[in-house]
Amino acid sequence: MFVGFIGSFGFIRLSARLMRSPRVPWWPGSVVSESGVHLHHLVWGIAAMMGSGVISFALLVTGWWYEVCAVVFGIGMGLTIDEFALWIHLDDVYWSREGRSSIDASLIAAAFMGLILVGGFSLNVNAPPPFGVLGTVFAVAAILALSITCFLKQRVFHGAIGLLVVPVAIYGAARIGKPRSPWARRFYGERRPRKQAKAEQRFRPDRRTELLKERVRDAIGGVTGEEYEARLAQLETSTRSTEHSPDDDHRLP
Repeated sequence: MFVGFIGSFGFIRLSARLMRSPRVPWWPGSVVSESGVHLHHLVWGIAAMMGSGVISFALLVTGWWYEVCAVVFGIGMGLTIDEFALWIHLDDVYWSREGRSSIDASLIAAAFMGLILVGGFSLNVNAPPPFGVLGTVFAVAAILALSITCFLKQRVFHGAIGLLVVPVAIYGAARIGKPRSPWARRFYGERRPRKQAKAEQRFRPDRRTELLKERVRDAIGGVTGEEYEARLAQLETSTRSTEHSPDDDHRLP
C-alpha cells in the first residue's frame, strides 16, 4: 500500500507538471467534455479504493489477491490525496496558493504511513484490571488531546505525527500557535496582544523555515499557476528581445 501510494502520487504529480509544460506538448492533457465536465483524478482514486476495499473484504484471504488489493488501495490514496485541496474548496485550486495544502497533506500521509511501517509508537499498559483498561484510556485520551491542540494551533504535521510519536505532539502543543489558527482566535488577539504579536513574528512569511517549505513544495509539486505564467511571460519577453537585434532598427519603416 505504501509503495502504491508513493508511486501513484509521484506519477500523477509529474504528469500534471508535464501537462502544463510547453516543452512536452505531446504529453496527454486532462480530458474535458464539450459540456465542460472534467473528471479529476481523485475520482479514479476513490473508485480504486472502493473497488479494492470491497474485494479485500469479500475474499477474506491473505494471499496474493490481498496484496494486489493493498497496492490498488495505495494507488487510489495517492490519486485522491494529490487533490486534497479540492476536498475543501469548491473551485479548482490545484495550481493556486490554496492548492499547496495537497502537497502538505501528501507529505504528512507519507510520513504517517512510513512511521506505521517501521513501528512508530506502541502503547502497552501493564496493570491488573481494571487499572490496565483505565490506564490505556487515559493514555489514549492524553495523546488525542495533545494532537487536537496541535491541529487547533495549525501545527498539522506535529498533530498527525504526534499520534505515533508522542514527543512530537508534546512539542507542538507546547509551542505557540499560528496567528490565524483557531487557537489564536480564541486565546490570542485582543485578549493577549503580546501572544498575537509573537505568533505573527514567529510565523512571518519570510522566515527561513517557510522559505525552505516553499522550496520543497516547488520541487515536489511545481510552482503555483500565477508564478508559472509569470515565468512563461518573462521567458517569452526575453526571447523576443533576443530575436530583435539592435542592428535591425534602421531597417524598420
